Amino acid sequence: MPCAPDVDGTCGKAANVASVRVQLEMHSLWEQFNHLGNEMIVTKSGRRMFPTFQVHISGMDPESEYVLLLDFVPVDDKRYRYAFHSSSWLVAGRGDASPPGRVHFHPDSPARGSQWMKQTVSFDRLKLTNNLLDDNGHIILNSMHCYQPRLHVVLVDPRRDSHIYAQRNFCTFSFPETRFIAVTAYQNHRITRLKIASNPFAKGFRTADPDDCSYLGRLSGSCRPQLLQQASGSREEPGCSSDHVKEAAQSLQHCSKEPLPPSHHVPLQPAHSGLALPRTDAATAYSTGSRDRDRERERQEDGSYPASYFLPLHSAWESLGRFDRGHLG
Repeated sequence: MPCAPDVDGTCGKAANVASVRVQLEMHSLWEQFNHLGNEMIVTKSGRRMFPTFQVHISGMDPESEYVLLLDFVPVDDKRYRYAFHSSSWLVAGRGDASPPGRVHFHPDSPARGSQWMKQTVSFDRLKLTNNLLDDNGHIILNSMHCYQPRLHVVLVDPRRDSHIYAQRNFCTFSFPETRFIAVTAYQNHRITRLKIASNPFAKGFRTADPDDCSYLGRLSGSCRPQLLQQASGSREEPGCSSDHVKEAAQSLQHCSKEPLPPSHHVPLQPAHSGLALPRTDAATAYSTGSRDRDRERERQEDGSYPASYFLPLHSAWESLGRFDRGHLG
């Protein structure tokens, strides 16, 4: 995108600015979000944008220094609300008073044109907030209002009277596909799904195929060590089918860690001798007769659970919350 013309239709900018060209990175992803009606989360402490505003710049004077700024301007003076029955944004009334205007300086500013042009410029440290009293330098926005990001390229003029040429020493770029509505929680479920699918930092919200993980859980204990060796390129060990290893190794890519056997999927319960996880069949036997109940009571009193009742300490510890860990020391 070239430099935007002035009000009179001409680009009366300095030569070192008029030749600057800016290209938006991840353009296709921005278009997908814009088609659905993009939303950006604003919080009191500040939240980063996704997609991140990234651009590739060309046409700068390699020896001149430039400052890059990013600000956000309201698209209109209206407040919006999301209509779930029609999956669309509707005008809810007149917009709120605009919060204090702020600009975000790229942390590498000022820098020579050669530095800006050699790599993608990312504003990944920028955060959005709805806290009017924010003192961290975050961009303050009103929730349920539509905003347009703008990039400003400012030439560093070494002349003493540079203020006279201030209007000629900068150029502004905006991309309509980057506009969004500020929200405190995502309204459109399709926006949520697209952000989870495309944001590399949201992989914790993605769910793996349960069939793949359950297959690994059904593997015998003697075969799992060989599976891990096969996945890492080691030779095949006897007693573990090669076809099963290959199939399970592919399934291993969808599981973050080895699943527990289905019989262990019950809440942790305290025991005298450690962090114990009673099996489901033991819990069932406890209620089938007095003989089994007495046996279970004796185990609880002296802590004589068999080894199969216990998980590795690190696995049990990770499954506890902060409150439970504090009580366990």
